[in-house]
Amino acid sequence: MTLSGMTGFARQEGRCGAWSWAVEARSVNGRNLELRFRGPAGFDNLERLAREAAQGRFQRGQIGLNVQAKRADGGGQVRINTDILERYLALSEEFVASGRAAAPAMDGLLALRGVIEAGDDEDEPQAQAAVEAAIAQSIAAALDALKTSRLAEGATLGALLSGFLDRVESLVGMAETEAAGQPQVIKQRFERRLAELASEAATMERIVQEAAVMAVKADVREELDRLAGHVAAGRALLADKAAAGRRLDFLTQEFMREANTLCSKSATPALTAIGLDLKAVIDQFREQAQNVE
Repeated sequence: MTLSGMTGFARQEGRCGAWSWAVEARSVNGRNLELRFRGPAGFDNLERLAREAAQGRFQRGQIGLNVQAKRADGGGQVRINTDILERYLALSEEFVASGRAAAPAMDGLLALRGVIEAGDDEDEPQAQAAVEAAIAQSIAAALDALKTSRLAEGATLGALLSGFLDRVESLVGMAETEAAGQPQVIKQRFERRLAELASEAATMERIVQEAAVMAVKADVREELDRLAGHVAAGRALLADKAAAGRRLDFLTQEFMREANTLCSKSATPALTAIGLDLKAVIDQFREQAQNVE
């Protein structure tokens, strides 16, 4: 059984050069697939890559993907701005030559504003692309882990839904047994009604109409057959490798329609009670089916 749920969580961390990051992926139920992405500035392609990765793995659910990245202090290159350094030296020559100042020391020159510049390797296109590609790999890994988490939930949901289908099947069997005595109950009601119509001097057409209505109410075979068919269809959906959530939603509606009709046709308190139990189990089935992708 490869049923998938729609809730889960995953986290991945990574590092490339001076950059480190963490990717967190969360998902909850949703009628369609929706990705909400938050990423670091300067990595504009990540959202597109994340959407493509999500669409390749999921069909439904609201997915929140958060990427937090930072560059380590001192992680970039350090260089001397020789142009500014030469300007400082040129300005100091007059003072040194006149004896008003000692020749500047290198450590003092390096401390002057603008002489030392901190470069950033990741500012270079190739380095930037490498970091972005590495983060994209972490995003893909996080979504893979999220899918695994959702499949784990799906396994739990599958067991619950299968149990509800077993219960529905059992109740259908009980309804078949109870419905076997329904024609006799309807017959007795018709005989009483026939006596009432006779005293009212009803026409034959009226009597035939009454008989037809009661005959229809006596026959619940069609509803029971459909319920049994829906149970088989539900088990097939649970075993299907494709996403089954929408189809399970539709099947639940069909289940409830037949259960309602069964209750409306019931001629005995026992059959009505079984029909109500059916509706309760189907409602439980519906609640869990809404969590399936």
